[in-house]
Amino acid sequence: MRGKYNWTFLISISLITAMGGYLFGFDFAVITGGLPFLRAEFGLDAVTEGFTTGTLALGCIAGCIFAGGIADKYGRKPGLLFAASIFCVSSLAMALAPSLPFFLIGRFFAGTGVGMASMLSPMYIAEVSPPEVRGRMVTINQLTIVLGQVITHFENFQLRDTGPDAWRWMFGLGMIPSLLFLAGMFFVPESPRWLLKAGREADSRKVLERIGNSQFVETTVTAIRQTLHGETKTNFRQVFQKAVLPVMIIGITLAVFQQFCGINVVFNYTTNIFESVGASSTEQLLQAVYISLVNLVFTLVAMALVDRWGRKSLMLLGAGGLAILYVVIGYILFKGSGTGLSVFILMAIGVYAMSLAPLTWVLISEIFPNKIRGVATSVAVISLWLAYFILVFTFPIIEKHFGNAIAFWCYSVICVLGFLFIWKKLPETRGKSLEKIESDFAKL
Repeated sequence: MRGKYNWTFLISISLITAMGGYLFGFDFAVITGGLPFLRAEFGLDAVTEGFTTGTLALGCIAGCIFAGGIADKYGRKPGLLFAASIFCVSSLAMALAPSLPFFLIGRFFAGTGVGMASMLSPMYIAEVSPPEVRGRMVTINQLTIVLGQVITHFENFQLRDTGPDAWRWMFGLGMIPSLLFLAGMFFVPESPRWLLKAGREADSRKVLERIGNSQFVETTVTAIRQTLHGETKTNFRQVFQKAVLPVMIIGITLAVFQQFCGINVVFNYTTNIFESVGASSTEQLLQAVYISLVNLVFTLVAMALVDRWGRKSLMLLGAGGLAILYVVIGYILFKGSGTGLSVFILMAIGVYAMSLAPLTWVLISEIFPNKIRGVATSVAVISLWLAYFILVFTFPIIEKHFGNAIAFWCYSVICVLGFLFIWKKLPETRGKSLEKIESDFAKL
């Protein structure tokens, strides 16, 4: 091996693992194109539309509940293999759904796969990545989420005029990346940190030797040992013990804030928002494509900046920027003219994509102690998906009774509160080993 790290191997296993993120992006985006067809097919009203969109989040919560236990007991790899299998079956089920209840069950199980992958993919990448590039490597998962959204929105746009059953093709196409993810995971080794925790030091060293040189192996093994303290069993009660409660509060708050900041109503209800200012159905889906492309570009910006500017500064930029932009977006929607709406929404997407979107996942994957990382991450991601369900379930109802301008002004207030929390409570983690981060948070 030449150099300190085997970048070919490291990037390869990270990209394969991040396919879970691609499927996350697919299921997140496909509903935007599918909703107009589902309204006609199943007669959705404001409540059932919100529930149909939010069912994914309920499945995510279920996936996270047992994914943490699987990750800590059996390893990260089995959980990711299971998630890939669920993705495949659920995509077929939604495509063939003969009724709304059948479709909702399929979307719930799709959410189960999303929940598992959203937790395990960034966790795995964080555990195999060197400290100096961990932020960038974990952001690969966000990049694949965005790629999933871009490609899915483009597919939705291409299928828009193929008839009333176009939605079946939209959802069914998820089987292709699911099978690729499933096949790829057979070639990915288990997390070396989990292997050492499970008492399989020889296997852990073999994986680490494929990632870096002998100095990297010895430094990593020594650091991991110091944080495990011989404990191998974890449960949900442990993550709320006094010693780790401060870091759990930070993790849960960041997870909830990433959703309550409001940007996902733009991703999920693009058609509703632009329909309210008179845009045609084609223009609505085209805006979704523009949104996903801007999301992609600024995710690449985040990858370039995350290990240079640091986590905290980018999170502050995101919270503050969205607070300001939402005031303007709310005013445009209140006036009802639509002039400039696309520009300011795309600006909001760009700010979010280079800050709160990737950085929240980076922080969740790195701030929790080694010995409880699986379960602690599970709790944080459960909180995230519960917040997502509340957000997407309530938006159509708020829109119907109060107007979408009020919704965006409320999200602006939440962003101000998020800015203050990040400023006061979040330490910087850039360039630190997972074990060093654990030590720093233990002093809170």
